[in-house]
Amino acid sequence: MIKVLVADDQALVRGGLVAMLNLEPDLTVVAEVSTGDDVLPAAARAQPDVALLDVQMPGTDGLTAAAELRHAQPSCKVIICTTFGRPGYFARAMAAGATGFVLKDAPPEHLVEAIRRVHAGLRVVDPELAAESLATGVNPLTEREREVLRTARQGRTATEIAKVLHLSNGTVRNHLSSAIGKTNAVSGADAARVADNNGWL
Repeated sequence: MIKVLVADDQALVRGGLVAMLNLEPDLTVVAEVSTGDDVLPAAARAQPDVALLDVQMPGTDGLTAAAELRHAQPSCKVIICTTFGRPGYFARAMAAGATGFVLKDAPPEHLVEAIRRVHAGLRVVDPELAAESLATGVNPLTEREREVLRTARQGRTATEIAKVLHLSNGTVRNHLSSAIGKTNAVSGADAARVADNNGWL
């Protein structure tokens, strides 16, 4: 029996996944959580073989939770299951130690088979997304640039960003300028959009 942890902040989606997986004769859901912060404690209690993690969740995001879980419980395989097939998410998932990356619009049998395959020690990825990730390349943004763009994405001015992040206006402008150049954007808002679309934020 393959023990599975499911982490998704949408109750309807999470409930559907749990019900579907529990119908399989060789799978059993041993834990379900709605936030990234709950992944490690739940995994410590339930000792799952495979963790199915959404990317965007309250608190710790699924990609960070994946890295933390792989460090805390190396025997637990991680599959990222997300709505967003962004090259940056894929690259970050692989860097975090995930062995699978599945989109939520995939057929249910594909997800079930992915769980079986990663449990057997294989890697499961969408070939088109893998190719797109290679074409897009690695995330060119520094962590500080990502932080500035995440704040800019909320519609804040450079002065407001500086206040929120406790930086000088000049420092914020420098980070925005650098991010604009790296993303081939025309403004800070455009750079945030490009970076978000690529899964770099």
